[in-house]
Amino acid sequence: MTPSLLLSSSAAVATPATVPSSDRRVGRFAGLDGLRAIAVLAVILFHLTPGAVPGGYLGVDVFFVISGFLITGLLLRERQSTGRIRLGAFWMRRARRLLPALALVVVSGSALALVLGGDVLVHLGRQVLGATTFSSNWLSIGAGQSYFDGTTPELFRNLWSLAVEEQFYLVWPLAMLVLLLVPSGRLRIGLVVALAVASAAAMWLIYLPGADATRVYYGTDTHCFGLAIGAAIAILLNEAPERLATLARRRFAAMIGAAFGAAAIVALCALAVSMPASAPFVYRGGLIGVALLTAVAILGSIGTGSVLGRVLDSAPLRWIGERSYGLYLWHWPVFVLVVAALPGWQRTGGDGWAMGAVALVITVGVSVASYRFVERPIRLNGFRATLRAWTSGWRASAPRLVAALAAVAIALVAVGASVAAIASDPGKTSSQVAVEQGERSIDSHRSPDATGGPTPGRPPAALPGGDQITAIGDSVMLASAPELQSTFPGIQIDAVVSRQLSSVPSILQGMVAAGTLRPTVLIGLGTNGPIDRSTLDAVRTIAGSAHDIVMINVQAPRGWTDGVNSTLSRFAQQYRDVELANWRDAIAGHLDLLARDQIHPGSAGGAIYARAVTDALQRLAELPPALGPNDFGLASIPL
Repeated sequence: MTPSLLLSSSAAVATPATVPSSDRRVGRFAGLDGLRAIAVLAVILFHLTPGAVPGGYLGVDVFFVISGFLITGLLLRERQSTGRIRLGAFWMRRARRLLPALALVVVSGSALALVLGGDVLVHLGRQVLGATTFSSNWLSIGAGQSYFDGTTPELFRNLWSLAVEEQFYLVWPLAMLVLLLVPSGRLRIGLVVALAVASAAAMWLIYLPGADATRVYYGTDTHCFGLAIGAAIAILLNEAPERLATLARRRFAAMIGAAFGAAAIVALCALAVSMPASAPFVYRGGLIGVALLTAVAILGSIGTGSVLGRVLDSAPLRWIGERSYGLYLWHWPVFVLVVAALPGWQRTGGDGWAMGAVALVITVGVSVASYRFVERPIRLNGFRATLRAWTSGWRASAPRLVAALAAVAIALVAVGASVAAIASDPGKTSSQVAVEQGERSIDSHRSPDATGGPTPGRPPAALPGGDQITAIGDSVMLASAPELQSTFPGIQIDAVVSRQLSSVPSILQGMVAAGTLRPTVLIGLGTNGPIDRSTLDAVRTIAGSAHDIVMINVQAPRGWTDGVNSTLSRFAQQYRDVELANWRDAIAGHLDLLARDQIHPGSAGGAIYARAVTDALQRLAELPPALGPNDFGLASIPL
């Protein structure tokens, strides 16, 4: 008879061939808590530290693979032991696992947002609706809200991944009922692998390099391959337990498996520090590579007596892994609220690290309390039994009664404050207001008859006028547009929110082909992600020697900005016809003139932005003429 999958109340699953002997008694899977710990630490470091772990977002994909693996194993085990899958009971277990901590985060976070006010209230109603219906990802896509947009500090942005998982939990049991009708185990595995391939292919094909990647990153259809890969592993272990048991008993095979698993974890850590979300590779093979590495790590850690499994089961990692759900839920809302509460602190350098440390301490504290008093009791005992335990004995003593009444009062106040917070949504953040003012200014200065080229018959001035300048930028340039237009009347501005430098070569090629590129090219990009030197070289090649280029460096509380500014500085130093507008240093002593995101300038900040551009243009204008061979006393080269 085929051995069934073993599962504990914590939803860990395994075959007898793969469960470490020390853990068979409790039916849990060795190593998975440690993998969860690595995943949640990567995500937390990605969000809370200034650029230390630029690829830490991949922890979400590690979670996806683990979830697909565990949930599929749970369903297979129930089918094998009872002959059926009870959908109602499955969904109730998921509700007991997920809803208590989620409700606590949403209610308390919304109430605190009301206290702080301002930007953290923007779009709060949509976010709460997404959290309560597990549709955050699709609501954000429908609203055009970018995951990479720094202008809107969404309080519950991290819940997009929970939405993807919960949609999987809703649909996958139904799909399993159909899948289990397929007589061939190999065919079942093949169908699930085909689902993973289709999802990864959709991400690859829909993604456009240089464009915003939110649609493919948030989409359940384009980002479910990790869940499918995890499911495929569970089906594989279920279909061939005897063969796997024989293999697991071979010490050499177990050592090889553990070695591959350890190498996969090392590779995941390397990607976490080297794979920024802006890289096209992420969406064209990178994330599915992360999912495959996670699969290898799982298989390498679960084998009988696996050294890797024992290492991942060390007390610190296991402790973090058991609380990983709460840590993930709390860390981002806490960080957003800390940033809102400390508007005078910068989000880079020492201040940035300090804010991250404050957020981390608060996150650990509330996560531990939530796990101890809310999540674990309800998961183990259910909603009604936990409620009875909370209320039992209240009438036995006055202190307990007072404590109970206080708890009820706090809960009612928090719920009321959450409703008030949703109603207080200002609609737009301070940075959005600045950006929209810039867009209106551009529209009001745009002539319907303008070709975008220089004014006929007007020679360029020593300091070029606006009719000699093409400006290409992102939302920072948009916010500064009124001041740029006032300083350089007639300037041609092409600026878009969330634009990245990688899109500029194609924009320039279009302008060159249309004959609308002006003699001076002003480029203000790098706020939304790292830049590549090869892109800068392509920009100069397309613009040609007939155009001067001014690069505007970056002020943003993002981990990649130092690298962006260094690359821009080296590029400007290398070429005579390229100059750097030092926006970062110009605004450094006036961060109070920026919106609360410390990125987008208001009117006074926009004037500093325009002045930095003017200074750069003045330096270009004051360069002496380039010398030819005869100017050095060299003879002309004969033809």
